[in-house]
Amino acid sequence: MTDKRCDWCRGSEIYERYHDEEWGRPMLDDARLFEFLILEGAQAGLSWITVLKKRENYRVAFDGFDPEKIARYTPRKVEKLLQDPGIIRNRLKVESAVKNARAYLALRDDGQTLSEYLWGFIDGRAVINQCRTMQDIPASTPQSDQISRALKKRGFSFVGSTIMYAHMQATGMVNDHLVTCPAYQACIDEAKAQGLA
Repeated sequence: MTDKRCDWCRGSEIYERYHDEEWGRPMLDDARLFEFLILEGAQAGLSWITVLKKRENYRVAFDGFDPEKIARYTPRKVEKLLQDPGIIRNRLKVESAVKNARAYLALRDDGQTLSEYLWGFIDGRAVINQCRTMQDIPASTPQSDQISRALKKRGFSFVGSTIMYAHMQATGMVNDHLVTCPAYQACIDEAKAQGLA
């Protein structure tokens, strides 16, 4: 990747690697989508790099983001997590992870995968924007509003519209790389290869 990368990631190795290898790449894997849902919620009010630096700690603390295990967390387990300096120690965010694991399992019990559910809001086709500057990138859209409302009705929390738009960007439901960024076309190609564009 070159210095034509999107402006937001420049100057930080961890950000650049995340930008080059993950952000905007179409993601259908339920386990990874769930992980990003938890991490995006944890990020609320903070910078994404804060979460990226703690991601490996999160994977350990939250049992590899296994929803079956997280859904069984007790109040005692939550208290233990709140003592862990390797994660963001916010009670509402930790409790939200447990709540979201339970909502995820309920969705699955209703016969839907998280991937089918989320991608269904955009008819299984990645939204390919044509942003030329960072100012062109929205913080939320009518689609993220709709997803947020639907997830809240299903019992998810920390899924506001801005959080869900960030989730859409991260998981390739939306391609918000700048058109001058080499990753822009790479994400389009990946979407096409997966039948998502």
